[in-house]
Amino acid sequence: MDSEAQITRMSSKGQVVIPEEIRNDLNLEPGSRFVVFGRKGANSILLKKLDLPESSKAFEEMAKWGREHVKVKGLDVSPEKIVETQHKRRK
Repeated sequence: MDSEAQITRMSSKGQVVIPEEIRNDLNLEPGSRFVVFGRKGANSILLKKLDLPESSKAFEEMAKWGREHVKVKGLDVSPEKIVETQHKRRK
């Protein structure tokens, strides 16, 4: 559901309060992140909510891809093999 337009104001520190109805409609939580666009000629500002994956979730997805890649390629990723490979590269 789209919220009706509401009036807010900016503090001396540049902080703007997003009205409660809009926060609820868009499921905005403390710490939500936004991209801010400003158009001087149009005298307007647009906030676009960023939906960033949690870092632990993103890391786990990358790790899963890495494990699958290693398995498919048949690579040896034992600590001994990694150390051996690094020694060869340094020579």
